Amino acid sequence: MSKPFVAIVMGSDSDLPVMEACFAVLRDFGIAFEARITSAHRTPEVTKSYIKDAESRGCAVFIAAAGMAAHLAGAVSATTVKPVIGVPMNSSLDGLDALLSTVQMPAGIPVASVAIGKAGAKNAAYLAVQILATSDAELGQKLRDERAANAAAIAEKDAALQASLKA
Repeated sequence: MSKPFVAIVMGSDSDLPVMEACFAVLRDFGIAFEARITSAHRTPEVTKSYIKDAESRGCAVFIAAAGMAAHLAGAVSATTVKPVIGVPMNSSLDGLDALLSTVQMPAGIPVASVAIGKAGAKNAAYLAVQILATSDAELGQKLRDERAANAAAIAEKDAALQASLKA
């Protein structure tokens, strides 16, 4: 059996520059992923077919990035029982429309939502890693190690600030 992977769907190629941050985090953790551009509105059958195919091939988590009406994550969630993470894109109304479309899901069709834009793209990847780490202790340790390194970097920056204030 192949290792589980993350499937990333984007509603438009304009989402790609932001979602590159998601790809980078997944690569850093050695998580296999694939990405597609597909639309809940313009290519609904293609979207549904891809989600079903990815699930049958071992996809463990879906990440869906979309702006404006942002129904892609909901369409994905309606098609699978795997975890779905929605990344609202800042394409209009500073991304607020996409955020609201992503979080306002009917009961029984959940979508986890992260921040708008690049921070959300990164956090979608981190959340996918956390989900995968529930059954992979080594991956969980990599997450703990990264958090410890981040905390150490902040402590170093604070020490440098404190030293500069005393000078």
